[in-house]
Amino acid sequence: MSLPFALTHVSDLLAPHDGPCLSLYVPTALRLPEKFADALRLKTLLRSATLPLEGTLGHGVLENLREPIEALIANRAFWPSTQAGLAVLRSRDLFRVYRLPTPVPELAMVADSFHVRPLLRYLQGADRYEVLALTHETARLFEGNRDALHEVTPHPAVPRTLEEALGKEETEPTETGAGIGKLGPGMAGVSMHHTLSSQRQEVDKDTVRFFRAVDRAITQHHSRVSGVPLLLAALPEYHALCASLSHNPHLVPEMVAGNPAAWSIDELRLKAWAVMQPRMAARLAAAVEQFGASRPVGRAAELLDDVAQAARTGRIRLLLVDEQRMVPGHIDPLSGRVIEGTIDDPHTDDLLDDLAELTLRNGGEVLMVPGAQMPTRTGVAAVLRY
Repeated sequence: MSLPFALTHVSDLLAPHDGPCLSLYVPTALRLPEKFADALRLKTLLRSATLPLEGTLGHGVLENLREPIEALIANRAFWPSTQAGLAVLRSRDLFRVYRLPTPVPELAMVADSFHVRPLLRYLQGADRYEVLALTHETARLFEGNRDALHEVTPHPAVPRTLEEALGKEETEPTETGAGIGKLGPGMAGVSMHHTLSSQRQEVDKDTVRFFRAVDRAITQHHSRVSGVPLLLAALPEYHALCASLSHNPHLVPEMVAGNPAAWSIDELRLKAWAVMQPRMAARLAAAVEQFGASRPVGRAAELLDDVAQAARTGRIRLLLVDEQRMVPGHIDPLSGRVIEGTIDDPHTDDLLDDLAELTLRNGGEVLMVPGAQMPTRTGVAAVLRY
């Protein structure tokens, strides 16, 4: 019925589809019974998006577009599973529902292609990160940004407990030497000490095996897919161990020290963002500096027409996009020129969305940037390959 959105889904959404393409975004409540009100919000968005199509599409085609979304709206079992945001994308040949751990602006758009910038904001935002909360026998994964943090269900290959990781291979407690009754005077304490010491060593071995299994699975099935920084939250005594075992290139050196099992999700978010905020600020500053350094040598563009031509020809290496701004219009597929639209037309494209899509299709990187930190007034800033 629905999926957590991942980088691997972008190419499917950017591919040509049999339009019209409906893009519906709903910020969803975090608790019941408010979650059921989100179904009514989606119903209103669907009506506003499809009502103007009644004069242009046949009744059967329009009903086919609406049918799976209406079924979703009526499915009361679905709504308790939503997170902080919901994206519903529908064309004649595709229907996708994505649960998002961060809020999205309420929006309904109908165009020749899907409006994906809210999804790119989630994936390509400069402030996105993941948190791995580890204890000696449990592992939990979270995704978030500066505004929110949400626990996600990890890939099935990721062990969530020591027992899942080791199963029957979990080391049994070991006793060394004869039983206490056969030891003779004064030897019981020595045997008990030796037994406890052996048990502690075996527990440590299991912890190492557990952490190694978690690291391997998180690296392969999450970090390589998302490409975002991974922050470890664990007791201080596990930090050096995890750092020495990990082969995850996205694991950041800084860690959140403490017992994550004792924290609420909001406490974890505050602790995680305190660590991540300076890193995110540095990343954003470096991108803006890169744009500034490219200007004097003619490898930067900021005017919409210039950026459109560069995106169309695959010249953009890095595109900074204002995450809040919307510019109505589209790019002419033949000439590459910008065609302006009007903000009150529900069926107009978002030009900045088109520029981000073209850049991604041609192998460039897109970074969503808070408006106050954009180095231009046009809503885009491009660093060119040549």
